[in-house]
Amino acid sequence: MTQHVQSGGRLAPVSNQTAGHDARILGAKLREIASVVFSPSEDKTLRRFTSGEVARILGITDSRVRQLSPELLVSELEVAPGGRRLYTLADIHALRAYLDEIDRVGRRYLPHRDPAKGEHLQVVACVNFKGGSGKTTTSAHLAQSLVLRGYRVLAIDLDPQASLSTLLGVRHENEQEPYPTIYDAIRYDEERRPLSEVIRPTYFTGLDLVAADLELEVFEFEAPMHSARRKANDTEPPFFARMGLALSEVADRYDVVVIDCPPRLGYLTIAALCASTALLITIHPQMLDVSSMRQFLTMLDEIMEPVREQGAAPTHDWFRYLVTRFEPQDTPQTEVVAMLRGLFGDRVLTKAMLQSTAVSNSGLRGQTVYETPLRRDEVTGSTYRRALDALDAVNGEIEGLIARVWGRT
Repeated sequence: MTQHVQSGGRLAPVSNQTAGHDARILGAKLREIASVVFSPSEDKTLRRFTSGEVARILGITDSRVRQLSPELLVSELEVAPGGRRLYTLADIHALRAYLDEIDRVGRRYLPHRDPAKGEHLQVVACVNFKGGSGKTTTSAHLAQSLVLRGYRVLAIDLDPQASLSTLLGVRHENEQEPYPTIYDAIRYDEERRPLSEVIRPTYFTGLDLVAADLELEVFEFEAPMHSARRKANDTEPPFFARMGLALSEVADRYDVVVIDCPPRLGYLTIAALCASTALLITIHPQMLDVSSMRQFLTMLDEIMEPVREQGAAPTHDWFRYLVTRFEPQDTPQTEVVAMLRGLFGDRVLTKAMLQSTAVSNSGLRGQTVYETPLRRDEVTGSTYRRALDALDAVNGEIEGLIARVWGRT
């Protein structure tokens, strides 16, 4: 098939191999960019944190951080010019564990769940029918925020586009061989693997990842075929139960699981909805996006009907809408947010994620705001702190929901 492009008022023929050619050019450029953004080893690494940042993360004073013995650290203490102490995230975890041990009657520095008290695994599915709502960014920042707050977190990338995987350090072009993904844990054939064999640690110490790639699309074809052939006495789990069964194998290792769902209502998303204990729907406050969300909610209800008929309708601990990319000075946006709050009440999170150049600039470097050091030549300190405060507020509100489910408040 020959395609055409316009040239001098006429359409010139274009080879049907243009897409492949452009893919190779783009791939080369992305590798070039990655070589600048990431270290020569091609492995993503995390910066160190100042004592002031450590104090903010742990909720103590800067002087208290400096009083803690360097012997508690797992890494050699690095001192920057001017005498500033720099700590790794592993150091922060070690300090948190020490503070939790010596402060038994005060606050909890290690908020791990206690199954004996009925504190079940929280599985938060981030969903939206439309791309561009900040779903992946929300998933990454939520997962990292919970790690910084002392929780054991697993992030699952369920989107074949693998944006979350890329953001958390898994770049397809740098993998030496096919790498394990969530598909390996939910596939139907004899090559299915336990989820524990698919999980990989990330550069963000304490955050584990189950990656994705385009192979996940196969599940969208396998699931309906197996569902059509499935018999009443079939021992093979149905498609909507496979994610939950995979998670049950590793539940005792984590407090929270964050799932980044694909921007469509397919079999993968349904599997995530059935495995989740909570739903977080991101929404950009524009009328077109709100209209799209209405369609999403309608389809969600209709698509889940066959699951209900099989007695597997999920029950969620909480269901919330998160306003993202919000500009408080934009009157139409504030009106949309007011409308949503009027319709859905407290199902709309009180806090919103603001539109921010700090978030955008971090994304350009393949980072999140939590891992990006302050660069005064690119983003002013006030802009960075504003974005960080907004993220902390949103993720703190979500942490509060989790605490309420566990009966801690």
